[in-house]
Amino acid sequence: MESPLVVGVDGSDASLTALDWAVDEAVRHGLSLRIVHASMWERYEGVVPTWATDRPSGQVLAENIAGTAAERARRRAPDLPLTTDVLAEDASTGLLREGREGSILVVGSRGRGGFADLLLGSVSLTVAARAHCPVVVVRGDRHALEARHGRILLGVGEHDVDSPAVRFAFQEAAVRDAELDIVRTWRRPAHEPVDHPLLSGDGGAYFAERSSQLLDKALEAAAFEHPRVRLRRTTVEGPAHRVLTERSAAADLLVVGARRRDGLVGLELGRVAHRALHHASCPVAVVPQRNPEPTEGDR
Repeated sequence: MESPLVVGVDGSDASLTALDWAVDEAVRHGLSLRIVHASMWERYEGVVPTWATDRPSGQVLAENIAGTAAERARRRAPDLPLTTDVLAEDASTGLLREGREGSILVVGSRGRGGFADLLLGSVSLTVAARAHCPVVVVRGDRHALEARHGRILLGVGEHDVDSPAVRFAFQEAAVRDAELDIVRTWRRPAHEPVDHPLLSGDGGAYFAERSSQLLDKALEAAAFEHPRVRLRRTTVEGPAHRVLTERSAAADLLVVGARRRDGLVGLELGRVAHRALHHASCPVAVVPQRNPEPTEGDR
């Protein structure tokens, strides 16, 4: 049996939007849905004695959040197999553990406890930076949330040859019958001398051609597996985080990779993923891949 799609809920508007998105995504992929809510009510209120008739308010609230989310999901997709659970731990820890058994982990951009001026909640950021499975942070306008653009946006980095992010983006485009907009950015190295033999004439043409060759190599295997996916390839000069954020306004989903470096402690997000999670105009999928060596774009 395939691993379920996992969505975290906390009763906030952002988490309900994420729930709706997760329901639609599970239906597209033919996956079951697992709805989880993390609550530490037992730590603060204690476990109720077996003879007691009243339940603690924290337990009631936690069960209501999970139950209400399940009812909402069933109304949206009556035939979707789903389960619910209340996790007796903090949200980040619980969702990261669930992600080890899930196929995709979906969270809202902000939770109930966030400050109004924050663009991204701490739980969403932590989960996207540390999960072992693809994480989708649901954000954006109605057109993106309802998949009206018919386009998946993929940012291809230097080491994305047949990467998990590339495969994920092709699968999303295939199940949605959407165009796959693939972007590789390039920049002229500031330290290169103007009389460099490779840069004689139009130096931009050299870097554009090199980026195009990288795209060919990065996409070859996935394109062979998904021959019906419509591709739009772009190589453009500029910082990747800015280019992708701007192009996300015309996409239903932005897919970026995130390298998980062995032995590194802390949040593992490069500049591109971090910027996308805070500023993209559509949901963002962060797809992890193992790469022990840091690259310039991640520093």
